[in-house]
Amino acid sequence: MTSTVPAPAAITAEGSALQAVLLDMDGTLVDTEGFWWDVEVEIFKNLGHTLDDSWRHIVVGGPMSRSAGFLIEATGADITLDEISVLLNDGFEDLIGRALPLMPGAARLLAELAAHDVPTALVSASHRRIIDRVLASLGPQHFRLSVAGDEVARTKPHPEPYLLAAARLGVDPARCAVIEDTATGVAAAEAAGCQVVAVPSVAPIAPAARRTVVSSLEHVDVPFLRGLMAA
Repeated sequence: MTSTVPAPAAITAEGSALQAVLLDMDGTLVDTEGFWWDVEVEIFKNLGHTLDDSWRHIVVGGPMSRSAGFLIEATGADITLDEISVLLNDGFEDLIGRALPLMPGAARLLAELAAHDVPTALVSASHRRIIDRVLASLGPQHFRLSVAGDEVARTKPHPEPYLLAAARLGVDPARCAVIEDTATGVAAAEAAGCQVVAVPSVAPIAPAARRTVVSSLEHVDVPFLRGLMAA
């Protein structure tokens, strides 16, 4: 499914009120970035290839088509992108079916956003089948909507997923706070014109204009997010 969203250049912000919070999933709310790498390592091992651990920083946070495509090219594995996508999703679903650890502060933050009636959306590069499994554990009632990587024409680092979420919520992207854990997700949110809170999971992320870096969601609450908008 594809979608049409407003161009970033057409977006302006007036006022400083927080209108919505848009959250990434893997590595941000759930501690699953390592799950994806473990599945990738196992799949390529079965194909007769060993993944270089340095590649983990290259594939983290990106859409499956990019990360899997990179690994196929880097290893020369005899498998198609469609074939490996099925294996990756199957393997990941198996892991989260056994355990789905939340990131520190995630449950408290979602409950607080709901208590303050802040519109919230889950925006992930993962496919819909994966998002729905995770939502069942996170609590779908915490989110007005969700956007999956296989529901947009261009996923992260393109701004489309965040622009689409803002459009569906009826809010200005420039008055949205986005919480992300990877450089890929941060790039998507910043290209959409959002205020970004980066909580690095696998690789470091440097502070920048309209980007605040914290070590944990335990440092993020509603007053903190509203303060970023006011600043």
